Amino acid sequence: MKKIMTLIAISITILACKSDKKEPETTNVMELTIAEKIAKRYGIENWETIETVKFTFNVDRDSSHFERSWAWYPKTNDVVLKSKNDTLRYNRSKIDSTFINADKAFINDKYWLLTPFNLVWDSGTTISEPSKENSPLANKELNKITLTYSSEGGYTPGDAYDFYFNDDFVIEEWIYRKANAQEPTMMTTWEDNKELNGIVIPMSYKKTSDNWELYFTDVKIE
Repeated sequence: MKKIMTLIAISITILACKSDKKEPETTNVMELTIAEKIAKRYGIENWETIETVKFTFNVDRDSSHFERSWAWYPKTNDVVLKSKNDTLRYNRSKIDSTFINADKAFINDKYWLLTPFNLVWDSGTTISEPSKENSPLANKELNKITLTYSSEGGYTPGDAYDFYFNDDFVIEEWIYRKANAQEPTMMTTWEDNKELNGIVIPMSYKKTSDNWELYFTDVKIE
């Protein structure tokens, strides 16, 4: 009888061991920031596959027209500028005084093309907590964040941008404030979003106060 009770006890112990399942480990998944959610909406997760970015930057104001064309190879940081009278090639890791003005133009034009990605690419920035506010142009309630650049470094230190975006993280309007001034330097709409190889580009920016439009043509993202 004693042997039987011992066998039963051993069996119970074995069964208990088999049924003692470990609780599944929980993985701490970091919640995306608002900036990351906006960048994701515009396709930043596809950026690592991109080899070439080509585009023509255009500005129309009344009867005047300005344009310049770029080819950028982000993996090597080679840049080609084609203007009306010249073609200039340089690498952004080897910039000297010869290329400074061209690179300033490139950074400006690329910023307009890929602004949502700069929310997460750029260092030396602060981004405010989101709030609900009426947009400056359409007077429409949207979400708002403010991106502010450090007063040191870069070509335009201290600048600030107010982004107005909907609940799908699509930007509809923005304000540029030079040197973080209280008054707007420029306000435009964001229009005509186009997806190219998983990257979403706002093809047009417009002011509502005068006959002005900034837009892109010949855009290729490969």
